[in-house]
Amino acid sequence: MQQVFPRVIIAGLSGDSGKTLVAVGLVRALQEQKLRIAPFKKGPDFIDAAWLGAAAGVPAKNLDTFLMPPQVVLASLAGAATGADMAVVEGNRGLFDGMDAQGTHSTAELAKLTGSPVVLVLDATKTTRTLAALVLGVRAMDAELPLVGVILNRVGTARQEALIRQTLRDKTDLPVLGVIPRVRAQHLPSRHLGLVTAMEHPDAQEALAAVADLVGQHTDLAALIELAKGAEPLDLTAKPPVAEALPPVSTRIGVLQDKAFTFYYPENLAALAAAGAELVSVSPLRDEQFPAVDALYAGGGFPEMHLAELSANRSFRESLARRIEEGLPVWAECGGLMYLSRAIVMAGTAHPMVGALPVVVEQQARPQGHGYVEARVDGDNPFFPLGTTLRGHEFHYSRLQARGETLKTVLALGRGVGIGEGRDGIRQHEVVASYLHLHALGQPEWAPALVQAACGRRSLDRAGGMC
Repeated sequence: MQQVFPRVIIAGLSGDSGKTLVAVGLVRALQEQKLRIAPFKKGPDFIDAAWLGAAAGVPAKNLDTFLMPPQVVLASLAGAATGADMAVVEGNRGLFDGMDAQGTHSTAELAKLTGSPVVLVLDATKTTRTLAALVLGVRAMDAELPLVGVILNRVGTARQEALIRQTLRDKTDLPVLGVIPRVRAQHLPSRHLGLVTAMEHPDAQEALAAVADLVGQHTDLAALIELAKGAEPLDLTAKPPVAEALPPVSTRIGVLQDKAFTFYYPENLAALAAAGAELVSVSPLRDEQFPAVDALYAGGGFPEMHLAELSANRSFRESLARRIEEGLPVWAECGGLMYLSRAIVMAGTAHPMVGALPVVVEQQARPQGHGYVEARVDGDNPFFPLGTTLRGHEFHYSRLQARGETLKTVLALGRGVGIGEGRDGIRQHEVVASYLHLHALGQPEWAPALVQAACGRRSLDRAGGMC
């Protein structure tokens, strides 16, 4: 089966080229023209995806050939684009940058897999004619890449623009689809890990309107839409793998969700709901008590930016700690691990946290782990059989402080940093906490496993409450 729909990938030659500003501004500008846009982020990034989703008014999905098989990538792209007028995919890193010298899992490889036209964002800072050489280099690097146009970013003067346009016209056949001027305003400010999240931005809608105006005024949207219509038919012949069918259940799973905890793939939440979970939003910043749920999904985010508030909410911390001691199943990722620790140390000050894990976490000035992760389950746990292979991603500036006691872990890392020494997945009571972020489309057994663990807890907690 083949599916045809307009789509485009916005790529760059490096990080910080401006592709996020262009992609987010493009999505909102097209939406303001009453077009329904399906937004996507290439790679495992949460923050850019959230901005793209905020711009489109629908959750953005991640496309990643490391985290999920190719047929799953294609099915996810086609499924989310159903009913949309156009799909916009923001690339990551440099166009050809992958996990090895061959560029495996790069934006370029995703473009070829999905048959999506590529528009290249070129940072024009302190350069003119050299940009044409870079475009020619891209062409020489991979003649099969469906490169259809360029957008110039951070252009300082009309003379600079004229020189770049003339050189591109003389040396390449690629159209210039937009010229974004250099601006002083930081509509999408950055910090460690990337942009400030859409949920934490003091005025996200005003920022989106500003970038939409910037990109919309300086980009040929009509020409870009026409190029997107040239996308190849998507081949959906191969069927994606699915999780083993389990008996239907009904249970309640809490999800930490507030400004401190925003890192969730929409597909993960959808997979839990599809497996039978009623999802209950839980805020460690606002809620006084941990609610009556059967399990907890403690995702990532920026707890280090909200330490005083998290620590001050002692009643919530203590109520969650009691539930964990009683056997509450918990899957915790990165920020969730940090919050469940005894304390988070920031700039020499220790801020008490839940205390469910026998560790202290210390925030560092530099990344402690960043990239794809491969793990093998080698310890008993509530969620995965021994020998299960997990693929995911980590990006953290924190690490565990040195400890004297033995720490039980359940994951052996073949790739990645985790908590150190080739290990991850702290097991305490019915908690598994790691720096690993899983994607449900690449790990389809994860959501049913968490729901089944919740079902078991419910059966113990509620008389006659079997799932």
